[in-house]
Amino acid sequence: MKNIPFKIFILDDDVWYSELLEYHLSLNPDYELKKFHSAKDCLDNMYERPNVVTLDYSLPDKNGAEVLRKIKEQSPDTQVVVISGQKDVATAVDLLKKGAYDYIVKDEDTPERVWNSINKIRENVSLREEIAQLREEIGQKYDFSNFIIGNSDAMKRVFTMMAKAAKTNITVSITGETGTGKELVAKAIHYNSTKKKMPYVAVNVAAIPRELIESELFGHEKGAFTGAVSRRLGKFEEANKGTIFLDEIGELDVSLQAKLLRVLQEKEITRVGGNSVVPVDARIIVATHKDLADEVKKGNFREDLYYRLLGLPLHLPPLRDRGADILVLAKHFMDAFAKENGIGKKTLSAEAQEKLLSHSYPGNVRELKAVVELAVVMADEHVIEDPDINLTASNKAKDFLAIERPLREYTTEIIQHFLDKYDSNVLLVADKLDIGKSTIYRMIQNKELVTR
Repeated sequence: MKNIPFKIFILDDDVWYSELLEYHLSLNPDYELKKFHSAKDCLDNMYERPNVVTLDYSLPDKNGAEVLRKIKEQSPDTQVVVISGQKDVATAVDLLKKGAYDYIVKDEDTPERVWNSINKIRENVSLREEIAQLREEIGQKYDFSNFIIGNSDAMKRVFTMMAKAAKTNITVSITGETGTGKELVAKAIHYNSTKKKMPYVAVNVAAIPRELIESELFGHEKGAFTGAVSRRLGKFEEANKGTIFLDEIGELDVSLQAKLLRVLQEKEITRVGGNSVVPVDARIIVATHKDLADEVKKGNFREDLYYRLLGLPLHLPPLRDRGADILVLAKHFMDAFAKENGIGKKTLSAEAQEKLLSHSYPGNVRELKAVVELAVVMADEHVIEDPDINLTASNKAKDFLAIERPLREYTTEIIQHFLDKYDSNVLLVADKLDIGKSTIYRMIQNKELVTR
């Protein structure tokens, strides 16, 4: 982008003055300059889309305000710096309202003031180009094929739903356990949609104190409450024309659910402490680890809001249901961590792979990432062994209940744990668990339990 010339049109019927401006601005070799002495010639060349036009307000063939209007009609992104021989404040204000970037009165300092004004315009253009480039890079980062890792059938179904969601502006409701990547999926949908060049704003509803959530979402006016020293735009206004992601929507207080419903229905908000209605148009993506239908039955979530938010439901499977994806993800996280820290890549031994595959991951992908990054640090060699993988006791306790199964299987595992702990002392285990010793003996005979 730095190689693209910054194009400036100088429109002034005074040949000497236009040459003076040309000479002054040509001191910057990055500027490409063209002079025009009539409005018609300049307007006929607006197809070139110059970055700036310096406009002499008093042209013989057209009124300056009319020329400004036509420039903006033909090239809306072109900035116009008006140069006038008169200090007419009313005219200056009117032209600025109509889209002029600056109004400069002709005097001995005019070339320098024009130089400064154009420099500011160029800075703004460069900033916009950088933002556009960053958004393009973000879009590539969140391309489905680069971002979502996994080949399991469960994830293929997720890919299909994400692609459908990205094609329209339908509300998306993402469900899944903590750590399954709900926010990352929301970003991927946004950056693969038609709104990818517009704002993406994420709000974690559960992380905001109840007394501040309304102001955070809808903004507030100066003096609305103690500490409101100035007007503040809310997240919905920040996300206008783009996407707003409401994470943990199930935690939203019932008193605010009605206000959110109104925003979704009317597409307008009222700031806290204000009376003015502000139109907003943002695509809505919500996420929760709760069963919202169950929350509706319990009276914790409005039924009308639930159906309004349901839209396209997208469920993220827990990591324990993704099979070999565990190893694919583990390798990805290991390689990324090694690269970030400037260390050699490491591989997983067969025993380490088996250990990872046998874990049920109550923390899902987030937990796997933490486990394998620690393993990379702990491994002394290039191969990560079983002892290098630390699955904490607290996680094991969560693992026990993570997979739903019959009560008898839970009972068997508990009894086996205590038999191992107390060296197969059936009487002691029966006493500790307050169950009949005959029950344990029968399970041993049926080979449901193993003794030493």
